[in-house]
Amino acid sequence: MSQETISLVVPCYNEEATIEIFYHEVLKYEKQMPAQLEFCFVDDGSSDRTIAILRKLAAQDSRVHYVSFSRNFGKEAGLYAGLELATGDYVATMDVDLQDPPYLLPEMYRIVKEEGYDCVATKRSTRKGEPVVRSFFARMFYRIINRMSDTEIVDGARDYRFMSRQMVNAIIEDGEYNRFSKGIFSWVGFNTKWLSYENIERSAGQTKWSFWGLFKYSIEGILAYSTVPLYISSFIGVALFILSIIAFIFIIIKKLVWGDPVQGWASMVCILLFLGGIILLCLGIIGLYVSKIYLETKKRQIYIVKEKK
Repeated sequence: MSQETISLVVPCYNEEATIEIFYHEVLKYEKQMPAQLEFCFVDDGSSDRTIAILRKLAAQDSRVHYVSFSRNFGKEAGLYAGLELATGDYVATMDVDLQDPPYLLPEMYRIVKEEGYDCVATKRSTRKGEPVVRSFFARMFYRIINRMSDTEIVDGARDYRFMSRQMVNAIIEDGEYNRFSKGIFSWVGFNTKWLSYENIERSAGQTKWSFWGLFKYSIEGILAYSTVPLYISSFIGVALFILSIIAFIFIIIKKLVWGDPVQGWASMVCILLFLGGIILLCLGIIGLYVSKIYLETKKRQIYIVKEKK
């Protein structure tokens, strides 16, 4: 019987300071798993020495493979490309900065092999070391999306997962352009066990996620797995229409009974600005969904490979 293989999918963007640290740290736990490791690095259009380091590792170790994008396509594209590159019986998706601790890999492998799970997912039990404002908005995002969507996304969930080949194939077949992996992992189903660990600082380098980038990513997630914003905009429209009818009737009765002229131009301007803002908000929500439809119908490539090994 041939030895099983575990593929490690590792997206990289300007990570010259962390790649070799990650590689050597993973090798420390190789002997604890009775399986062959395969490294699947994805260079997401880096502008530093990331690709040079990947070439060096691939030349030294035949188990190291990589793809390099023609430009930066984003982490979602990187994960998808890595899953397509991976050939292992099992696949783990990890961050190269060691915030996804490699010491969990042997336990994840054991759980899938012995306990009958298709996937072992991870989540942070704490957000120690993370800015307070960022932590607050992250928690709010998970609360909002789980109220809006039928697809559950666990608070603190990481992209660090250990999956069976069957589950990976299901994810690859979901070839949508606007990808939100946390939602896709949950949507495809399969038996999943969760492991918790405390937040870990990066081994080196700086995070590539800004607050604005995370905000846009959260909007992507809500739009990808919920149509509730459309219902909310419709509800607001109906509520304001009913309110305007009531106000119109009140003004007519007031004129007929008391003979008061209609006054309050300043308040009228405020009301018009308010209604205009609500209309633009609702149109914006609809526009975001239309833009997603537009991008999906164009059938563009999720990523373009410049170099592969």
